[in-house]
Amino acid sequence: MNPFTAIDHVQLAIPLGEEEKARQFYVGILGMTEVTKPVELAERGGCWFQSGNVQIHLGVEEAFRPAKKAHPALRCGNYKELTANLQRAGIATTLDTTIPGVTRCHIHDCFGNRIELIGE
Repeated sequence: MNPFTAIDHVQLAIPLGEEEKARQFYVGILGMTEVTKPVELAERGGCWFQSGNVQIHLGVEEAFRPAKKAHPALRCGNYKELTANLQRAGIATTLDTTIPGVTRCHIHDCFGNRIELIGE
């Protein structure tokens, strides 16, 4: 029996007070929808975003350092369109061909956190 069936969410860190900048990137550029945080957690700062069954939670970290190696990998139904839109928005997409048969690239959010995008 498999003990896990899915990932509920991935959390990345952001600097204190940068929620609006996060919204501009995750909603404005990636096209995700902001999810209201529970009242009990909202006072901690940060924000949550969703697209389909994928959730990314951004939590405030006082001694913030971007995740350069650790990263979420997101499967994209519209990979070509998404990467073209990212490039038009000035977001660098670094193609990675190290896994044969897999179309993927890496981007960095507005805080420098690494995100992998995988074409379906």
